[in-house]
Amino acid sequence: LLELHLMQQGAARSRGHVPTAHEIAGPRMQALDAAIPFTLTDEQQQARLDILGEMAQPHAMNRMLLGDVGTGKTVVAAFAIAAAADTGGQALLLAPTEVLAQQHERSLGKLFDAAGITHAVLTGSTSESERAELLSRLAAGSLDVLIGTHALLEDDVRPSNLTLAVIDEQQRFGVAQRAKLLAKGDAPDALFLTATPIPRTLALALFGNLTLTYLKHRPHDAARRTTRVLAKSERGYAYDAAREALGRGEQVYVVCPLVGKDTQERDAMAGEGAAASREEPDGGAYHPMVAIEDDADLEHDDVAAATREAEMLQGSTFFDWRVELLHGGLPSSEKQQVMQRFHDNETQVLVATTVIEVGVDVPNATVMIVEDADRFGLSQLHQLRGRVGRGEKPAQVFLVSASKQDVALERLRAMETCDDGFELARIDLSLRREGDILGNRQSGASVLKLVNVVRDGGLIEAAHADARELLENDPDLDAPDHAALGREVRLLLGATRAGEGG
Repeated sequence: LLELHLMQQGAARSRGHVPTAHEIAGPRMQALDAAIPFTLTDEQQQARLDILGEMAQPHAMNRMLLGDVGTGKTVVAAFAIAAAADTGGQALLLAPTEVLAQQHERSLGKLFDAAGITHAVLTGSTSESERAELLSRLAAGSLDVLIGTHALLEDDVRPSNLTLAVIDEQQRFGVAQRAKLLAKGDAPDALFLTATPIPRTLALALFGNLTLTYLKHRPHDAARRTTRVLAKSERGYAYDAAREALGRGEQVYVVCPLVGKDTQERDAMAGEGAAASREEPDGGAYHPMVAIEDDADLEHDDVAAATREAEMLQGSTFFDWRVELLHGGLPSSEKQQVMQRFHDNETQVLVATTVIEVGVDVPNATVMIVEDADRFGLSQLHQLRGRVGRGEKPAQVFLVSASKQDVALERLRAMETCDDGFELARIDLSLRREGDILGNRQSGASVLKLVNVVRDGGLIEAAHADARELLENDPDLDAPDHAALGREVRLLLGATRAGEGG
């Protein structure tokens, strides 16, 4: 019933519209292919073929590209944008943060220039005059792709012919936000990107209306990044490695959860049931999990403690180098300045109260120290460590924990031997809950009460395949043999999950 509902909701998006059949071998596509300074991996090539093949069809694409950190999702998405430009259409690329939007503009801008694709970036920091000029070009059709943050969702952002919407880190946007972006065109193709390593069975259960494409292999050698779990008393090993890296001219991240005094209040607001679901599996004391979603998750962090930590590191451990602090309480412009200084190596050590901005690419950063690592889910830790080892230099990750819980330490030790985000997500899912993989925004989103998505993977796959076959032959489930089934779907899911197909 869930799979049928999700698929029907996905199909409803293009009902009454005329979707675009994109040109996938035009001059901009060829120019982009020639401009890319590296050879796509076989996996990236296949993802590109799958996406472009569907874009060429006269129906609205609903596809999710799931790629482990560093697998090249953005460059694959660039080809989809080129197809929109070659067809005379436009694309919007939505990113959750200004840092990520600006980075996309930097990394893709050169490629787009070489391919003759006009582009710009729109964020909350864009000046009024520049914003007016960008929106005028967008409405006139002279801007092929506009990259931006939530600013793209404003009512006055009106493309003349939106045929492709790309949503990066899609799990950080709500259903209504995704739908609002898609509503800016006449059933545009939709490409959702996520670095959250969602196992296939969980993805089918939550996003059954989307076609799934996976990128699982990084172009860079994963063996060049090592991970080690340390007790608090062994933290000195991590600091020694960090100082050695700094001595070589490299850079360091220090990540501190630093959950503040209001943790109990936050748990009380979440409700007793939510707290109970997050107890350690062996009955040990509950450690609040730190989310990695956005600044709202930092409301209760103890910024004073984070500031003291940064000052301590500057005054003792890393006194020969510049240390800066990044936390959610900083104004957006100041956060960008902190990140830019780190990107430019004006700052050598970056202390962050929670996850470093998703997608931040500083190839010179080679060491990461995560304090209280047991407070994070494995998938979150894997995304965190994806911030190092992004260049050609070997990288080291140190997970520091004071936990004495066997299960907590077992989870962390899986990080030492496994560098596959999807396998780690499967382990996390078997030990904890969906929310630890999907983050705060998706916690409790699953309607699955009796199904274990790890144990019952075969059942989910079969249900998905059956639902697809049924709807291919009877999209509205109104044939005599299917009428009762259609009524059951509407009764059980229609009232509570209507509109969630976007």
